[in-house]
Amino acid sequence: MASYVNVIERYHEYQTMIREMLESMLIGLADIKLFENPEKMLETLDEMFKHYPFLDIVYTLDKDGIQNGPNYIFNDFKAKTDHANRGKDRSQRPYYVMAKERQEPVFTQPYLSTTDKVMCLSGAIPMRDEAGGICGYLVIDLDLEKTVSFLMGDSLRMRFEPLFKSIYSIISFGLFCVVAILLYSGFSELLKMLEEPSHIESVRPFSAIIFITLGLAIFDLAKTTLEEEVLMHKDIFRHSSTRRTITRFMAAIMIAVSIEALLLMFKSAIGSGDYLSSATWMMLSAVALMVGLGLYVYLGAKAEYMLIAVKREKLNHNSNSDDKN
Repeated sequence: MASYVNVIERYHEYQTMIREMLESMLIGLADIKLFENPEKMLETLDEMFKHYPFLDIVYTLDKDGIQNGPNYIFNDFKAKTDHANRGKDRSQRPYYVMAKERQEPVFTQPYLSTTDKVMCLSGAIPMRDEAGGICGYLVIDLDLEKTVSFLMGDSLRMRFEPLFKSIYSIISFGLFCVVAILLYSGFSELLKMLEEPSHIESVRPFSAIIFITLGLAIFDLAKTTLEEEVLMHKDIFRHSSTRRTITRFMAAIMIAVSIEALLLMFKSAIGSGDYLSSATWMMLSAVALMVGLGLYVYLGAKAEYMLIAVKREKLNHNSNSDDKN
């Protein structure tokens, strides 16, 4: 599930479009005769849900703000009725107060729904009888996270996100198992050396060090995978999120390469000169990775700053336009 902060940020980017869609839905459903025929109402909502899969709840209020019908909720891609809130007093809710005062379609700011515990946005519109008098109000709640995903073309990926998280969890668990094996091997070597200190060869301690340092590097890689892909929310449309993930992965690789290069240099220093050229090339590779990563982070941050500046200018322009209207 996306973080609320991220959802609200995206809402401000698409605010005008979301309100226009919600207004079109309110106008299309604001027919008192439609609600007098429950079967027809369910058919209409099923059809609407095919085009607007982010619909959450639809219900009606009487002139005094009392809910006079069921909640039409959407589960398993079908509209269903829930009579639990029939008769509930909603006269103090912001959408009812605004709709009664303005007598036109109104919209709330995002808020956490008490019904299904999701971040939502409500819209309300007066409904009129045949004589033109107001006989009640129609209220529509949108699931804000699904709405934003729909507008960004991200709905399909969101459906597969639990599967992706499960796969990353399995991969992380496998890496942690490898870490456990490496640490076991490394400490086993240490115990053997402690049992026979007089028979320790000059290069034998390096085998234990290699096992332990490889375990450290793989542990860091597994932890990064688990945090970035499973535990933390990751906005793939935000450059900083992608840049953070790449930076952490590359840092883990650089640590592993640097440690191995250092070990090869130690081996060269105690007489195994064949390792010196390999150690030098590995160290140069680590330096090249660090320079490339620094350049990537710098250019990525600069590009994101420019994009944010453009978005802010666009939002300020839209706000000024709304104030004039």
